[in-house]
Amino acid sequence: MSDNSPAGRAVAWWLLLVCALIFAMVVVGGVTRLTHSGLSMVEWKPLLGAIPPLTEEAWEESFRRYQAFPEYRLVNHRMTLEEYKGIYYVEWFHRLLGRLIGAAFLLPFLWFLWRRAIPRRLAPRMAGIFLLGALQGLLGWYMVKSGLVDDPRVSPYRLTAHLTLAVAIYGMILWSALDLLSPERRAPRGFRPAAGVTALIFLMIASGGLVAGNRAGLAYNTFPLMGDHWIPPGLFVLEPWWHNLFENIALVQFDHRLIAWLLLGAIPWVWWRIWRDEGTPVRARITATLLLGWLPIQVGLGIATLLHRVPVPLASAHQAGALLLFTLALATAHALRPVILSPHERRHPTPYRRLRAAR
Repeated sequence: MSDNSPAGRAVAWWLLLVCALIFAMVVVGGVTRLTHSGLSMVEWKPLLGAIPPLTEEAWEESFRRYQAFPEYRLVNHRMTLEEYKGIYYVEWFHRLLGRLIGAAFLLPFLWFLWRRAIPRRLAPRMAGIFLLGALQGLLGWYMVKSGLVDDPRVSPYRLTAHLTLAVAIYGMILWSALDLLSPERRAPRGFRPAAGVTALIFLMIASGGLVAGNRAGLAYNTFPLMGDHWIPPGLFVLEPWWHNLFENIALVQFDHRLIAWLLLGAIPWVWWRIWRDEGTPVRARITATLLLGWLPIQVGLGIATLLHRVPVPLASAHQAGALLLFTLALATAHALRPVILSPHERRHPTPYRRLRAAR
């Protein structure tokens, strides 16, 4: 079956729908963290947990279970039942969306597989993505468990792993959908720089997870200086030294800022390289221009989030903007991906040589 067939396009649009759900999941996950709702559900019930408490007695029992954990005793000891319902529903919706994504992926996947609509080369990748999605659910509960102990804060390591795995799954699904919608390969220049920018944005999202996990956005609420310094003191005060990379509030925020500065230089450079090459596909030029246009907005959202001490609307918009930046970078890299020759083409490379000569 050709990737350009109607069945192939149907598979691609299904994958893009799953991407949209994952995008929403990442944003809702950020809201869950920002509103301190993530520890409101102290049990993990993959099936029965899809149904919230339906009676007042059930709500009171759920609230009693929550009261037995440190977050209530140390942070929310004045919380009322109605306030508890508010944070519970945020986390419940986050978990419900995860279940919806699982169903939206698995059921169409089995249908398309039965109809032989998925190209043979993509079927193993899709199965692997589903397994990663199941692992993501387990990792989410593993993260929540880290906050149900003496210190009612989830581990920044587990939070960052949970976030980055979600973004990695999103990227793999998006790349697969683009493979089906745009199967042709032209071997233009610029793939490595675009892929490098994509990797740098992924690293920026990971560093944002560490900023969130350590609540580093509540410190050094000035820009462009951090307090009175470009490089704040105390970047390596923890022992052993590598703990500073993940737990030192000053260094975690400094690294996040540094990556933003690097992107402010790298993305315009990649855009310039793409537009100066006459052989660059139009799709790459469009996505690179959108990437360049979104960059100052994303940086502005980050600065505003910092200066205003992480209000929920701004912080949520900043997290969504980071994923949009990643999407545009990945689409640009995909449009510039190199030619991969089949065994037949490697034995008869003349058309490929003509392509190289035409450039």
